[in-house]
Amino acid sequence: MGTAVVPGTDEYLYFLARAFTGMLDALGDLDEDTINARPPVRGANSPFAIVHHCVEVADYWIGHVVAGRPTSRNRAAEFSATGGLDDLRRQVADVQRRLAADLAGADLAGSPKNPPAGDYEGPEQPLTCAGVLLHVLEELAQHHGQVQLTCDLLERERA
Repeated sequence: MGTAVVPGTDEYLYFLARAFTGMLDALGDLDEDTINARPPVRGANSPFAIVHHCVEVADYWIGHVVAGRPTSRNRAAEFSATGGLDDLRRQVADVQRRLAADLAGADLAGSPKNPPAGDYEGPEQPLTCAGVLLHVLEELAQHHGQVQLTCDLLERERA
């Protein structure tokens, strides 16, 4: 295995911000009822719940696993969360501030301060802090696309 190349934290946070901005932009034309609606697909989540889940993913994996902050995450409850676009904008802005502080001076080549919960879906191998960051980016990128498709399905239902 070669040496891992990890971007600086400013660059990393830039890409997280792009994912979050893309998700919020996808919700921009939806009313509050539609933001909280689930498309007619088995197991689908509402756009609000998906974005809220992404905030919690980033906060948990970077804030708790990497930086060692305490957590009270309830993963199952994330998928039934409801609210409005302004709520999500606040959540995203708040988590971005916390993540910037969490990553200031972090040893990305080192081991995480807390192991991830065994019942959370995640990589099936131990990760360095850099690996945890890649996992979060992976999750946000996947869910960014999911939010866009979910919004498209809901807008089609509305039309």
